Amino acid sequence: MGIKNRLILMNFLQFFVWGAWLITIGGYWFQNKGWSGTEFGAIFSTMGIASLFMPAIAGIIADRWVNAEKLLGIFHICGAIILTLLPQANTPASMFWLMLINMFFYMPTISLSITVAYSALNKSNMDVVKEYPPIRVFGTVGFIIAMWTVSLLKIETSALQFYVAALASLCLGFYAFSLPKCNINKEPRDKSIVNSLGLNAFRLFKNPKMAMFFIFSMLLGASLQLTNAYGDTFLHDFAKIDAYKELIAVKYPAIIMSISQISETLFILAIPFFLKRFGIKKVMLISMIAWVLRFGLFAFGDPSGGLWMIILSCIVYGMAFDFFNISGSLFVETSSDSSMRASAQGLFMMMTNGFGAILGSWSSGLIIDTFFKGEGDLFNWEGIWSTFAIYSLVVAIFFAILFKHKHDPKQLAGFNH
Repeated sequence: MGIKNRLILMNFLQFFVWGAWLITIGGYWFQNKGWSGTEFGAIFSTMGIASLFMPAIAGIIADRWVNAEKLLGIFHICGAIILTLLPQANTPASMFWLMLINMFFYMPTISLSITVAYSALNKSNMDVVKEYPPIRVFGTVGFIIAMWTVSLLKIETSALQFYVAALASLCLGFYAFSLPKCNINKEPRDKSIVNSLGLNAFRLFKNPKMAMFFIFSMLLGASLQLTNAYGDTFLHDFAKIDAYKELIAVKYPAIIMSISQISETLFILAIPFFLKRFGIKKVMLISMIAWVLRFGLFAFGDPSGGLWMIILSCIVYGMAFDFFNISGSLFVETSSDSSMRASAQGLFMMMTNGFGAILGSWSSGLIIDTFFKGEGDLFNWEGIWSTFAIYSLVVAIFFAILFKHKHDPKQLAGFNH
């Protein structure tokens, strides 16, 4: 098997593990266990907590002591073990601690898999910029296939989804040991822990424009958690209404939600055009408006006559997710000193997937339990999604007013190459 195909398989499994439960755990939590929204918010915050420091720690270990491909394998094997224990959790508290440990093992593997891919491509004298994106797309394909697998097996509300994820994680764990060896640097270093963890990038907050950008990154990171956490269980809830329970969208919600990931792969191709034409600020603002539409369409959609709204919401997701994440990382790349660009990108991820995830997860659960939980296990989904849409609109308005950035096409000249 050629190196590109080996890396495609790695990326496919990497995100298959995540896709097998990330979107459907809400259905398991609310439809199966009937636990509260506040406690569910805590579960989703585990990704944010783990993202604050585990990728950096794993990076240090891979740089200095353990080859990245071996560490990738070890973490996935450990993660597989924890995933098999999740169905045994009988309380929200035990579920939280097990999921937190699982995230400690999983979140670093995202950056480790990138390290393995870059190392292998460089050793094969391939153009990383040209060759890696088509390989990475198969990660999204893996995520989609995992969602379809769980949905078609009708285990979206079952604990079996964690066993599917565990099996994929175990396979990738052992497969990782066969991947090309990544070099480690055994030479003594005088690089401080502060620099190793990327904490030196925090001095970017001294720049008002960068500080404003990172604050809005956190606020947009919260929006991403809202759609991941509640989209699937939102569609499952329609099964409690006789007029909807036999419809395709209610029987296979994960398949409908997977349109979001399909859209994501397509909007990536449109980013160079939009960046060149409108500039980074307008592209990021377009992303924020797309979040408003994402939530607003969910608020008024239904699996019958309003199914088009739900599908359109899923299509809009690709723009909402890609336009901010990719244009945001490019803004960081072009606005930070070359000596700390890696650390600056790490800070961007920390603000979105770390602090943003924690903010979105905890606050949304609390808000839902306080204002939108009806009698029994019924939720006011129109109110929930409308609130999220209003939140996104407020963020967009403040971003348009407060974030000052002049479009310079020269900064983006190399983006299309």
